[in-house]
Amino acid sequence: MTVRKPLSPLPQPAVGAGWKTSPTVTAVHIPEIPEIADLPEIPDLPQGRLPRRVPVRRVRQILCLLPLLLVTVVAVQHRSVLAEGFGHLRNAQWPWLLAAAGATCLTWVAASVTRQGAVVESLPKRRLLATQFAAGAANHLLPTGLGASAVNLRFMTVCGLPLARSSAALALYLLAETVGRLSLLATLLVLFPDALRLGSLLPDGAVGSLLPAVGAVLLVAVGVLACVRRLRTAACSFLRTALGEARSVHTRPARAFALWGGALAFPALQAAGLAAVGQAMGLPVPPAHMAVAYLAATVAVALVPTPGGIGSVEAALVMALVAAGGPAVVATAVVLAFRIITVWLPLVPGALTLGALVRMKVI
Repeated sequence: MTVRKPLSPLPQPAVGAGWKTSPTVTAVHIPEIPEIADLPEIPDLPQGRLPRRVPVRRVRQILCLLPLLLVTVVAVQHRSVLAEGFGHLRNAQWPWLLAAAGATCLTWVAASVTRQGAVVESLPKRRLLATQFAAGAANHLLPTGLGASAVNLRFMTVCGLPLARSSAALALYLLAETVGRLSLLATLLVLFPDALRLGSLLPDGAVGSLLPAVGAVLLVAVGVLACVRRLRTAACSFLRTALGEARSVHTRPARAFALWGGALAFPALQAAGLAAVGQAMGLPVPPAHMAVAYLAATVAVALVPTPGGIGSVEAALVMALVAAGGPAVVATAVVLAFRIITVWLPLVPGALTLGALVRMKVI
């Protein structure tokens, strides 16, 4: 058997010795990798492949300017009403007008108290009051109730409340406001049964034709809920959340008092504002009867989907004041002056406040 000799290790070059180029090998130059800042910009992809997203900042800027644009459009559409209303204000008694303006300002406080009473958590007071002022402007620019509801829903979600609970609190507020308005109207009608004379204003059979229509709408709603399972499930889930939120609120006396006290104070202050304007314009109708006329008119137009009730509220108020015993000419002047104070004067600052709240990401 032959024994192989172990292979001797290859000789290693000395440390630090220079490498020599071989005449048979061609050197290849490797380019240096440029820095990221030196790389050329990648051109935009052609349109149709990936849509370019609008920056969030640009969207918020548009939303900030949108309320002012809507105010301008609404003011131009109703410029004749504005001119006539300001003309009537020149002949009014200013102390009563100031009282009407003060009552209008207190309505935003009452709305803030009611909104706070609808949730268990404490909301930031200053932002809540500013939101109610801005919600008033949004409510006059969108169909009745939608503007204020959208603003308050966004405000509560930004404050940290889940969307389901925010929606339940919104529903509880609307319920309390409706119950408070109807309760106040019923109480005044009991105390002053001759405040309104609606027999000559309502056509024959008006109530009889209205009741079947309301019944048909209710039947359609019940039928849709019974047939559409997904909608029925969502409605039941929302109802459970709303009932749970209502129970939580009413376990705290302070929240319950704020909810129902504010719900009664809000329409009472609105009615007091109309009564003050009536006194300023010399309307020969008792203030309590004017309050009844206001509550009856606002309840009647609650289902009319017009922005802030503009147009429908004026017509209903004039009819109600005439039914209360006021002359048609003076009643029209009172209604126009009242709407100037409660709607048109706060509209521009309310729109500015709404834009500022959007810019500060409060809503």
